[in-house]
Amino acid sequence: MAVGDMPLLLPDIYFYSRQVQKILTVHFSLLLFCQLQDVLAASLGKGEEVAAWTLKAMEGDTKFEDALAARLAIIQPSRPQIEQCLSDTPLRTSPGVDKLIAALNARGTDVYFVSGGFRIMIEPVAKAVLVAKSNIFANTILFDEDGNYAGFDSNEPTSADMGKPKAVGQIKAEHGYDTVVMVGDGATDMQAKLPGAADSFIGYGGVAIRDAVRDGACWFVKDFDAMTEIVNSFGDRKLNN
Repeated sequence: MAVGDMPLLLPDIYFYSRQVQKILTVHFSLLLFCQLQDVLAASLGKGEEVAAWTLKAMEGDTKFEDALAARLAIIQPSRPQIEQCLSDTPLRTSPGVDKLIAALNARGTDVYFVSGGFRIMIEPVAKAVLVAKSNIFANTILFDEDGNYAGFDSNEPTSADMGKPKAVGQIKAEHGYDTVVMVGDGATDMQAKLPGAADSFIGYGGVAIRDAVRDGACWFVKDFDAMTEIVNSFGDRKLNN
């Protein structure tokens, strides 16, 4: 999933209702999902093996925890290898998502990154778009004292199947948001639309279009321009659904 040699990061948001045609609540969240495992695997010569497991997880054909464990067992990345990967292939956001995040920040909307990827690779991107490190929910790779791969933290909610709804539920409960929105391009993103978790789901097809995601989304988009336009048109108005 790349434009040229640059990997893309896929976002998450729903702040628009086809029924009421307005911003739903004062508080809602933008969540971001990215395929960092494939980027790292490709840098280590394991791209095809890992991509096959990523596809299984994205299509919903296997449990996420099984796919995550299998991919990491193949890669077994050390801290220096990850740092080299980031140096050789700087991660970039999908076109227009930086403007959307800026518009949401200006409106006072809290922005979160919820990912099945790796925290160590997401943090630099979050910093670049002004998303706090505390607003990242992702997987933590463990290293020994020499920086060698030593497993992953299975206590992270995003390390298991149905982890995204669990993470979103934690966000919602901790901060008392009225409405939380999930946007993504895969089956694990769509899982987050459950009672107590995401209230709505926007499917994103800017990189890959999956029929199940397109058909199951409350709103399906291929770029971020329409979302940004809506945020800007409402400014900082606080409306209820």
